[in-house]
Amino acid sequence: QVQLVESGGGLVEAGGSLRLSCAASGSISSINAMGWYRQPPGKQRELVAKITSDSSTNYGDSVKDRFTISRDNAKNTMYLQMNSLKPDDTGVYYCNAEVPLDRVRRVAYWGQGTQVTVSS
Repeated sequence: QVQLVESGGGLVEAGGSLRLSCAASGSISSINAMGWYRQPPGKQRELVAKITSDSSTNYGDSVKDRFTISRDNAKNTMYLQMNSLKPDDTGVYYCNAEVPLDRVRRVAYWGQGTQVTVSS
């Protein structure tokens, strides 16, 4: 089992910055990849950024060059630095961790989510 707790959300004006944190606990050594997803109001959840155990990263097209994902293994914490925020970035941001069961199957763990609101 893996537990994830997000923090750092809030209200910010367009052009501003926020840093989200995701603290992981439990069977941390079993985690392969971690990521951030968001769910804008009335829309489906979408990938924001992902980082693997070897620190490879990938980003959603809408956040490239503005957001940076990182992880501090010593603190069991993942971060999302969000710069140049836009109103379209508004949504609930969820932390995700993937644990492989075998070569094909994976289990996904989710945090409770943190609200990010960007005002115009």
